[in-house]
Amino acid sequence: MVTTNSKKWNKSIIIYGIAALLLFGVLFAATYHDRRSGQEKTTVRIVMMGDSILGECRDESSVSARLAQLLGEPVFNGALGGTCMGRTDTEMRLAYTKDCLSMQAFSQSIVTGDFGIQQTVRSREAATGYFEETINEMEQIDFASVELLIIGHGINDYHAGTPIYNGEDPYDAYTFTGALRSTIKTLRDKYPDMRILLLTSPYSWYPYNDAYELTCENYNLGGGLLEDYVNAEIGVAESMGVEVIDLYHDFYPHEQWSDWEIYTRDGLHPNEEGRKLIAEKIYEYLSADEAED
Repeated sequence: MVTTNSKKWNKSIIIYGIAALLLFGVLFAATYHDRRSGQEKTTVRIVMMGDSILGECRDESSVSARLAQLLGEPVFNGALGGTCMGRTDTEMRLAYTKDCLSMQAFSQSIVTGDFGIQQTVRSREAATGYFEETINEMEQIDFASVELLIIGHGINDYHAGTPIYNGEDPYDAYTFTGALRSTIKTLRDKYPDMRILLLTSPYSWYPYNDAYELTCENYNLGGGLLEDYVNAEIGVAESMGVEVIDLYHDFYPHEQWSDWEIYTRDGLHPNEEGRKLIAEKIYEYLSADEAED
């Protein structure tokens, strides 16, 4: 049986609880300090984003450092190994690591200036120790000052078997081309003068796989061959008027199986000569474009 006193007691608890929440809200509003306020933004003209093809090496022999040396100006390396262009978690969990760090998710953070969702990521995967510092530095960049954004994604979408197209929704973030279109549109709407330059994924070999002489030409992980992703990316670039450098066709020699040792350390990630070759390819493209102007 519920007594009158117990009813009064329960009512008092509810009242005090509401009062405590209101007090907390007032104190939180009075003391909260936006981590982005009061911090001077960094001005940088060239930013590079992508996966481990660009981001695995971060010393003076990295693609970004080589390109910076050739151009004579800084190039910020925001590439993060293991990340994709598109989202891969079809259950749509907002905290899913790979989706938070996808280029499609980063494009939204770039235009809002809020990298909070990426700041919460603590990846347990190997070779991700540089993620936190890179994201912190990226958050401080004034992207309104960025004139050239170089994006190199695709190999991990291929490895994940991410669908290339969605015929019913060309901006489907859970497809490779949909995420690419979404990324370009998001960035263009906010920064119409920003120059976007896409890099396709280079040819890849899988020498440590049990299969004999397995390459991207015969390795289908569910979404198609790597060349299918590359051709689709080139098609999106052409349809949306975005520049693209093709690092797949006629770039790495691959007539012989042993050619994987020329420019890669494991058939996938570029070795020092490979990183130099990629940087020079980008530099030659940019230089030729400037010469035409």
